[in-house]
Amino acid sequence: MSALGGLKKKRRIQIIVLAVVALTVSTGLIGFAMRDGINFFRAPSQIVAEPPSAAEVFRIGGLVEEGSLVRGQGEQIRFSVTDGAASVPVTFGGVLPDLFAEKQGMVGTGRYVNGVFQASEILAKHDETYMPKEVVDALKEQGVYQEPDASSAVN
Repeated sequence: MSALGGLKKKRRIQIIVLAVVALTVSTGLIGFAMRDGINFFRAPSQIVAEPPSAAEVFRIGGLVEEGSLVRGQGEQIRFSVTDGAASVPVTFGGVLPDLFAEKQGMVGTGRYVNGVFQASEILAKHDETYMPKEVVDALKEQGVYQEPDASSAVN
């Protein structure tokens, strides 16, 4: 009877060890798969204060600075994004969203190389009152955010 009890105990330990190994491997695989999908948000003043490495992909957000939008050859576009405290030059080689305009909120994904944010994707506001939460938070932190006028909102 004691030999049978020892076998059961050994089998339970093997199952527990196997479950722990499987859980560790699956957690590692999920983390590995998500490493490229996680993009941290930064405001222009954070980028100027602590420039990220050129290899890091992240999101930048703020207002498109008035008078900074310049269309280049082909689809090349240059503009600056600001949070009221700092401005960061941005280049983008694609088609801008229809609602993209100066003095409006935007969020871009890309890399900061040699003092210029090279965007691979640009997102613009959805309607006249929308602004991404990260942009609102960054503008509030700088003290330049103004609540949208409720009388101008369309229901």
